[in-house]
Amino acid sequence: MQRSNKLATVVLAGFRKHAKKTATHFLKAKYQPTYHIAKHQSTYVNNHWFHSHAKNNKLRIKKVLIVTKLTRYEFEKIRHAELNDAELEEKIKYRGTDYDALMYYHNLHKAVERKVVDSFSQMGVEVKVVNRLTINKELLQWTDLIVPVGGDGTFLLAASRATPFFIENSVPIVGFNSDPQRSEGRLMLPKQYTSDVNDAVKKIIKGEFEWMHRSRIRITLLKFNGETPIPIDLHEFNPAPVEHKELFVSEPSLLDQINGGAYYPGRKNKATKRILPYLALNEVFIGETLSARVSHLHIRPSTTQKITKTKSSGLCVSTGTGSTSWHTSINRLSNKNVEDLLQLLKKNNKVDLNGVDAGEICEEYNRQLVFEPDDPRLCYSIREQICVGVWPNPKGFESRDFAQNLYVKSRCFDASLVIDGTVSYKFNDGTKALLEVLPEDALLTMKIED
Repeated sequence: MQRSNKLATVVLAGFRKHAKKTATHFLKAKYQPTYHIAKHQSTYVNNHWFHSHAKNNKLRIKKVLIVTKLTRYEFEKIRHAELNDAELEEKIKYRGTDYDALMYYHNLHKAVERKVVDSFSQMGVEVKVVNRLTINKELLQWTDLIVPVGGDGTFLLAASRATPFFIENSVPIVGFNSDPQRSEGRLMLPKQYTSDVNDAVKKIIKGEFEWMHRSRIRITLLKFNGETPIPIDLHEFNPAPVEHKELFVSEPSLLDQINGGAYYPGRKNKATKRILPYLALNEVFIGETLSARVSHLHIRPSTTQKITKTKSSGLCVSTGTGSTSWHTSINRLSNKNVEDLLQLLKKNNKVDLNGVDAGEICEEYNRQLVFEPDDPRLCYSIREQICVGVWPNPKGFESRDFAQNLYVKSRCFDASLVIDGTVSYKFNDGTKALLEVLPEDALLTMKIED
């Protein structure tokens, strides 16, 4: 029995050690200097420098841009603009949609939106309201503070526009969850502030908060001159409405460094790189648009000089902020996974592991998948990597690991590069990209305690 308990302890410790090894709570020594710099990186806001852990920073907020969720009812009105209210109601009910529920959640959201508008207005702040169809570069440059109202999707929309490519100076962002009963709202203020908006707004105006930086992923397309990549709004499947700026670089040093190819000055199409104007706060996904089709990608993380050829269901590259979302869903263990492993250990070692709590191991392993929002590394996960026959090539490539940057080349037929599940770019055969986290791209947010 003592041997059994000892082995059970070793098994549990082994699971914990493996989980912690892959989490940022235990940073590798080579990343420590970078992490220290990014964690305490200052940000220039309204002509002042602020630090991520500074408190009582009173901002001079005169203008606020509220980025509100486009409700399902509003979407239906836009979609069927030729119908009046009664005709729209009839059409919605006819197809089987619960019209009463649709209107209930629309009104619920609008009530919170009005509270946020009124609270800032009462503090003498000029307020403008936009949604994902009306947000534009001019308003982003006009505002002192961006306030998304909705769920995490609305926050991601606002964050994707709060970049150096749309705004010259950093603009902070803080959000309100308009439906805390149905939306987790991890990126928003604590749920209590949905019902007490005035308290939150007063704290924001008075500076009673902590600054918080969230790392974001910058995407640079590496290729020869060709067509300008067009962003696709996945909500509408139309070109994204916000004006975007492409940066062309005449010197091909980065392309040569990444791809190892020779550059010929006399070549008609000179090598360039294009920095996409949208930064990923949660994750970047690269893979075939049709999920049933295998994604063929060449990958090289910063931790190696070798390019690995892979076949999988796609590549997900996550930030610390996104580690609570898709990253965890891809890599999490279930109780059944752990129970099966314990049974295998029990069978091979012929010992009693009945005292080991599979649920405890599972919970701790999954918890350790999450890493800090301001971690300067990215974590890549290869979904369902094919590991039979010649794949991956060369062998031994980990399906999940941390890196400071990641080079990806497509060998796909009809693939997309998707930023935070909202903006998509074509990423077909021959397209190359560099994904990296830079301190200057960090999103400046506010943290107010419960």
